Amino acid sequence: MFIDSHAHLELEEYDHDRDEVVQRAKDAGVEVIITIGIDLADGRKAVALTERYDGVYAAIGVHPHDAGGIDDKTYAALKDLAKNKKVVAYGEIGLDFYRNLSAKDIQIRRFGEQLDVAIDLDLPIIIHDRDAHEEIYNMLKPWAGKRRGVIHCFSGDAAMAKRFLDLGFYISIPGPVTFQKASKIQNVVRQVPLASLLIETDAPFLTPDPHRGKRNEPAFVVHTAKKIAEIKGISVEEVGLVTARNTKALFAIPDAVS
Repeated sequence: MFIDSHAHLELEEYDHDRDEVVQRAKDAGVEVIITIGIDLADGRKAVALTERYDGVYAAIGVHPHDAGGIDDKTYAALKDLAKNKKVVAYGEIGLDFYRNLSAKDIQIRRFGEQLDVAIDLDLPIIIHDRDAHEEIYNMLKPWAGKRRGVIHCFSGDAAMAKRFLDLGFYISIPGPVTFQKASKIQNVVRQVPLASLLIETDAPFLTPDPHRGKRNEPAFVVHTAKKIAEIKGISVEEVGLVTARNTKALFAIPDAVS
């Protein structure tokens, strides 16, 4: 049994075969998929999917790429959307200083505002962090001891991972951990306790081996689990069980899901 803690099932890449994608995930033993909104319109699509599929839950928020598009009405609409019982997190939010599709000062301001929204909603947070480790860490310091969150698609080193763990955050491991030369993320897996890890696909992106080069999908999270099991010298069943338990605890997902 596995949980894909971060996918984007609402994106157009799945418009022609979404039912089949969800079924393949179930067939692979993926019990739950959390589909992640990247802006208000996308969040509405994500929430609609939770009503269509029993094992799909949603997160809502505005990605740093889209931070410049937030206006006075955005947060009120997101708060209204969060009333749906299958919205389990706020995100993905954060900073992306690699692409800088929104100006840095706007990203930082909107990230701070969205952290406040998450507190108002009493939802855990899903953090996007690309080339912004120190800035993210400093903005999350006040969250130490509060309801926790996860650093999605972690790209830092083991020392940075420990700093986030000390704040009470989980570390989420994506498909590239399966790549032969991915020594940094493999070392993170080696050093971070399994009790602090989630697994994800970020589908349709970041496809793991042996499907690299193809569209990613939630069923492929099993390959990430297998690589973690190999690195840690444990069974893939243990990886699935513990990371699923971690995900359910973080996002308050009930054990009995279809």
